[in-house]
Amino acid sequence: MGHPLINAYAGLLSRAGVCALMRTLDSQIAYYDPATDPAFPVGQRPRIYIFWHEYILLPFYVRGRCNLSMLLSQHRDADVLDQAARLSGFDVVRGSSRRGGVAALRRLLDRGELQHLAITPDGPRGPRRKMAQGAVYLASKLQMPLVLLGFGFDRPWRVRSWDRFAVPRPGSRARVVVSPEISVPADLQREGQEHYRLRIESLLNRLTCEAEAWASSGQHMPGQYSLLPGPVQPWQMRRFRPARVCPAPAAEDCSQEADAA
Repeated sequence: MGHPLINAYAGLLSRAGVCALMRTLDSQIAYYDPATDPAFPVGQRPRIYIFWHEYILLPFYVRGRCNLSMLLSQHRDADVLDQAARLSGFDVVRGSSRRGGVAALRRLLDRGELQHLAITPDGPRGPRRKMAQGAVYLASKLQMPLVLLGFGFDRPWRVRSWDRFAVPRPGSRARVVVSPEISVPADLQREGQEHYRLRIESLLNRLTCEAEAWASSGQHMPGQYSLLPGPVQPWQMRRFRPARVCPAPAAEDCSQEADAA
């Protein structure tokens, strides 16, 4: 593990670089339900937000100071990200979603303020765009709804890493498609968790492909909004309306089919 001062300095530089790059992007967002965005402070309840590891730069920039806590690996590779996330206004929980994750989340909820949790369900080691059961396990155990975030950049540079980490080109397009809430039944056993995992993985891939195609085309999406760093003030919420980006009721089908299984 690196020296704390070195990690802090590296985190500061990383945050500054990410912010400088992200400010150049044309960033747009479309919702199934705008109320699920953690940037809106009115009527929020704790949720688990999941997105693929390769796109972590965008939520890192736009959703700091939005009552979110990131679940980061205990591996030393995440020490710099830990510092950068804290500087950006996130709380941080260290540990995997299985190993110590529930206990860490309970400590977080016991602090007195209700917080959301952000998880990259294919991190920290992959395989790419394959969801581990951890997020479903937490949603079932703690009865927190899941919200899926599909991200896309226009022709990003790709790092030669397990996740093909995406770095947007300066001045390019970034797009986000946000699912409605997905409720997971309490105390699911392993078979039930696996059923939900497969369905949610499929939907997250679908939303991600939708966002990537949207970013690539540059077309106007009915109901799209400029994606700005949060939080959004209550009086600004009047302009936000739902937009059906994918064939509707993708998320509802996910829950209904799982309930029938």
